[in-house]
Amino acid sequence: MSSLVSTSHLQLATFALGTVGWILCTVSMGIVEWRVWYVDNTTVISSGIAWVGIWKVCFISYLHVSPGYKEQFCHKFSGYDSSIPREIYAAQGLLFIAMFVGLLGLTATILALRNVCMGITHKTLITRFFLVGGFFYVFAGLCILIPVSWNFYSVTHNQSIAFPPSSYMPSSPVAQEAGAAIPIGIVAVILLLLSGTFSLSYRLSVATNFTTNF
Repeated sequence: MSSLVSTSHLQLATFALGTVGWILCTVSMGIVEWRVWYVDNTTVISSGIAWVGIWKVCFISYLHVSPGYKEQFCHKFSGYDSSIPREIYAAQGLLFIAMFVGLLGLTATILALRNVCMGITHKTLITRFFLVGGFFYVFAGLCILIPVSWNFYSVTHNQSIAFPPSSYMPSSPVAQEAGAAIPIGIVAVILLLLSGTFSLSYRLSVATNFTTNF
């Protein structure tokens, strides 16, 4: 029974990694700082810095450019903004998929751990739960990796964006750098891939422990 407990401890660590990775994925979706733009015209963008996210672009302005806002102005992207680059729209869809799939992975792992902790000896069911959870973790990590890498590539090559006039944004910055959302996304990818790899790698050891102990 001790070997089974040891395996469950490992799977608890796997669940913890997956949970933190899923939380970071959700956080990166909500952060507007995916790409930080530096502009030379501070007439509207008073601080000379704008934050480009996957849902909207924001900057500080001392002009009253938007009803309800005194300093910060945000322009939300819509399906009608055809000029918005594909990596931003890809990030919207893929991160949403990653969040949903990651939640399925957490659910599958919880069910597997519940059976282990309750002493249920249906080894095939438990290993299938771990297998499904590991697959979902890996798939979620890859869904995050694609937009994070794509947007980081755009930042390093200082690519421009043809914003609509209503955003008050120039089409290209003087310089740009990766915002906080990109490293958060990278950490989420690492944790989810580790969690998925551990879950897939040790599913056989769970079956072996059940065979040995029962």
